[in-house]
Amino acid sequence: MLHESNTIWIVMSTSKPLNIGHLSTVYHTSFILEGTGWLQKAGIDARWKLFASGPDIVKAFENKEIDIGYIGLPPVIIGVARGIPFKCIAGGHVEGTVMLAQKQYKSLDELGDISKVLKQFEGSIMGTPPKGSIHDVIARDLAESLGLNIEIKNYAWADFVLDALVEGEIPAAAGTPPLAVAARRFCGARIVVPPHELWPNNPSYGIVARTELFESPGIIMRFLEMHETACNFIREKPEEAAEIVAKLTEIVDPEFVLEAYRISPKYCSALSPEYVSSTMRFVDVLLRMDYISRPVSEEEIFDFRFIRKAHPGPAHYNL
Repeated sequence: MLHESNTIWIVMSTSKPLNIGHLSTVYHTSFILEGTGWLQKAGIDARWKLFASGPDIVKAFENKEIDIGYIGLPPVIIGVARGIPFKCIAGGHVEGTVMLAQKQYKSLDELGDISKVLKQFEGSIMGTPPKGSIHDVIARDLAESLGLNIEIKNYAWADFVLDALVEGEIPAAAGTPPLAVAARRFCGARIVVPPHELWPNNPSYGIVARTELFESPGIIMRFLEMHETACNFIREKPEEAAEIVAKLTEIVDPEFVLEAYRISPKYCSALSPEYVSSTMRFVDVLLRMDYISRPVSEEEIFDFRFIRKAHPGPAHYNL
């Protein structure tokens, strides 16, 4: 038996490995679960696979390379519309897209209006991760809704967005809090629009599983219970969590991780009503952008059965 956070799990070895696709985003629970070995203690033989972006994880699902993935919900909607058999079974974090720019540009606090912030980049380029990522969709939707001529340039890896900022190729970018931390350190860039002002409650990542895995509910429940424990750990003991992430990655220091945690501190495994409704807002946007060819329903995107058992109480995103 394994006891964590007042919950007891019966430890049983899984019959085959659980292939998990994840991103380099340091505030995802993937780094905590990999760095602590909690999944192994819960009887799950986890095999971790790193991907460049959410759209790349969708391709991995399509090719049956992974069973579970950490991914923003817009790429999931695109995959569902294409017929990929997977669903979001848990949340993880909301409001994970920030807008940052070179230090000479003014912020929302200074200008008081998002349209004024964006007008600074009229006729220029804003970098984002790949087309179809949540950052790409939010940036394009914002520029289009304001009627501004801003070119959204997509990069295969978030690191390439950072390089473009550092080298002065682009004046602004939309991406994750870790990108904002790195850009501040390397070129003095700063956040001009904070996460909660861009798209409230946007599903920056959730846990997505192949529907075939639903035939093994025990594995799903053990994974989600560990995921929930890791979400609580990040929220309640961020210093300890940051140490684990920094040690595992061997690339960033604990203060880097802590700063990313602070920029967007909304961590929870629940699929709250706000999380779901914000996700469904993307459907109309993706249709308008021709990223999907048909409407996608809530039932096609989500399966609530498992997380309602793993996280039966109110969501913790807005604590």
